Amino acid sequence: MALTKSKKQEVLGSLAEIIKGAKTLVFVKFDKLSVFNSNALRRELRQNDSGLRVAKKRLLLRALDEGGFKGEVPTIEGEVMLAYSADELAPAQKVYDFQKTHKDNISIVGGVFDGSYMNQVEMMNIATIPGMQGLRGMFVNVINSPIQRFAIALSEVAKKQG
Repeated sequence: MALTKSKKQEVLGSLAEIIKGAKTLVFVKFDKLSVFNSNALRRELRQNDSGLRVAKKRLLLRALDEGGFKGEVPTIEGEVMLAYSADELAPAQKVYDFQKTHKDNISIVGGVFDGSYMNQVEMMNIATIPGMQGLRGMFVNVINSPIQRFAIALSEVAKKQG
């Protein structure tokens, strides 16, 4: 259904506002995604103060041009949604997690991170960065590993000496 000129201006203004307030934008291609699954993804994103917006590609590209991002806009084919957030990792991670169970219906095709356009591979790398809690656990493990190995070595020396 064709949009009126005033409706297009309204959507363009809404997209421009979203783009200004977001640190990360994720371009999500979707195909035959049911309303139920679409709403499930929206709920998942809302829990992390993120959002999801569906818009015509032409309007999205026009709004992105006004954003002044570095690089080239990745190729976007098919129907597209825009996942956005003030958190840098949350939208990409949540869409990636949702994509695992809906591979045929949804995929990340690019995005904007740190003021630059990213292609699909770069956005997938961002999406697979562990969360802060996971990173803290990895850091503790790195610190604990030498201490643990030293304790094992002392234990073996004590066993040999009797």
